[in-house]
Amino acid sequence: MDLYDLTIAEASARLARRELSAVELTQAHLDRIATVDGHVRAFVTVTPEVALEAAAAADRRLAVGERGPLLGVPMALKDVISTRGIRTTCSSKMLEHFIPIYDATVVTKLYAAGAVLLGKTNMDEFAMGSSCENSAFFPTHNPWDLDRVPGGSSGGSAAAVAAGEAIYTLGSDTGGSIRQPASLCGVVGLKPTYGRVSRFGLVAFASSLDQIGPFTRTVEDAAIVLEAIAGRDPNDSTSADVPVPNFRAALGGDLRGLRLGVPKEYFVRGMQPGVDAALRAAIRELEALGATVDWDVSLPHTEYALAVYYLVAPSEASANLARYDGVKYGFSAEAPTMWEEMERTRGLGFGPEVKRRIMLGTYALSAGYYDAYYLKAQKVRTLIKRDFDEAFARYDALVAPTSPTVAFRLGEKLDDPLQMYLSDVCTLPINIAGVCGLSVPAGLSDGLPVGLQIIGKPFDEATILRIGHAYQQATHWHTLRPALARA
Repeated sequence: MDLYDLTIAEASARLARRELSAVELTQAHLDRIATVDGHVRAFVTVTPEVALEAAAAADRRLAVGERGPLLGVPMALKDVISTRGIRTTCSSKMLEHFIPIYDATVVTKLYAAGAVLLGKTNMDEFAMGSSCENSAFFPTHNPWDLDRVPGGSSGGSAAAVAAGEAIYTLGSDTGGSIRQPASLCGVVGLKPTYGRVSRFGLVAFASSLDQIGPFTRTVEDAAIVLEAIAGRDPNDSTSADVPVPNFRAALGGDLRGLRLGVPKEYFVRGMQPGVDAALRAAIRELEALGATVDWDVSLPHTEYALAVYYLVAPSEASANLARYDGVKYGFSAEAPTMWEEMERTRGLGFGPEVKRRIMLGTYALSAGYYDAYYLKAQKVRTLIKRDFDEAFARYDALVAPTSPTVAFRLGEKLDDPLQMYLSDVCTLPINIAGVCGLSVPAGLSDGLPVGLQIIGKPFDEATILRIGHAYQQATHWHTLRPALARA
């Protein structure tokens, strides 16, 4: 097995036995990036000096007997997560040269655990998109088929794990931006419950929806990373003061006694037949593992989720992105007057999708329209959350598609925003309700990955991880790797 194919658990065990050094493991991944990233384009910034220095420090800690599942293990971060002294661009011209003076809380926690940062990954600008084509720099390509998208907005993070460029990565999920690219790239993606992981240092898109989570090759690895980054943070008032369990210890065993529901609204019109077949086979596998499955569950307000999301998220984005005015930091365009300078800065600094969402949000919040649009969307959001509350009174978890399609071709939906927005139709409701969701590889359709989404109660990541792990123990889909034939 190549070193770049190792899981966190496998790499950690080999490092602990001193069969492998962290420097060797890190160099193997830097070499892999050099070999394939010219085709995949997963990285915006690669940090070889930082990585090798951290790996050498990890080797010193290992040499004196220190142990930890992330100690010496190479990873990467979505370029929306603040890193002190390393540029954080949000894949936008607006922040192309921005270098933060502090680390995000999740970065501080990973560094304390001995993680090795390989670099920052590409994304849709300011996390707005479903294909990683809205980056101001370049699109990322899906390692399974370089002519297709990796999903978005965390496309670079998903592609990096799928291509063997990092053992794990972090992304952010506002409406599906971890789970959808995980599905399209054939890796594991976890969106924790809102408040489970600190958002301090995450450049804000929609503050009531954003959440940081991991991309990994296995559910066991996702449990390891979640335990490391979760917990209350005094720097983030929205982080929840709830205990962080030993997620890894919750894995194992069969699924006997668990009640699973299948929401019929998630098998949407237009779902590709191959995706439908793979998902039904995956759910039958969960039945074979001992779970009781109800195939006729209804979450009746799901049909309004897309409209609610595209009122709430752009409204919050409109407010959050108002700070980019060319005065304090970031890109600035010269003009004769202050107001003209601000207009030029925002017109040239933001890409088309970001400007589209800012305008949507500003309109929804404007006088005369606030009650008709934003306020009404928040009321329907409450109904969507109530649907989940009622379902979770009867079921331990829900299972559904992650994406209604496999990865689509680059450019296929770029000129049709509505079709692009529909890519996240199965993931948006989870963010609106603030619950947790996990995507695991669940088959292939036309040779491309399909993802099974497991949706859990608030702060019950342990259950969805248990279900996903049991599924992976019984199947082989997570062990498949893209050929990267052109690399």
